[in-house]
Amino acid sequence: MAAVTSPESSQPARVYFQTPPGSTEEAETPVRKQGRVTVKYDRKELRKRLNLEEWIIDQLTDLYDCEEEAIPELEIDVDELLDMENDVDRAARVKELLVDCYKPTEEFVAELLDRIRGMQKLSTPQKK
Repeated sequence: MAAVTSPESSQPARVYFQTPPGSTEEAETPVRKQGRVTVKYDRKELRKRLNLEEWIIDQLTDLYDCEEEAIPELEIDVDELLDMENDVDRAARVKELLVDCYKPTEEFVAELLDRIRGMQKLSTPQKK
């Protein structure tokens, strides 16, 4: 069992592991072992990404005129788009993913490209 402490303090968060009740190893090991979380993510970038993904889902439900669960199986990978050289390539990739959409997608693609401009990839966590 793990518990995170110090949610609002200036010290880094610590994780404590406890031995489950009834364990036979309680006499041999201490009740708590201390560990540190060493990888930190930029919360502002995570929030931007979450907002973008929620916006994408809203737009796709409008484009496909259905509920979120009924959207065709497609994945708009923001990190993949950020890896591309230019907006022309990004737009082509998104249009390729939306090939089954019967509504016009140009406005969605243009706004998506505007929204991802300046974002950072999140595939590799940043260390502080």
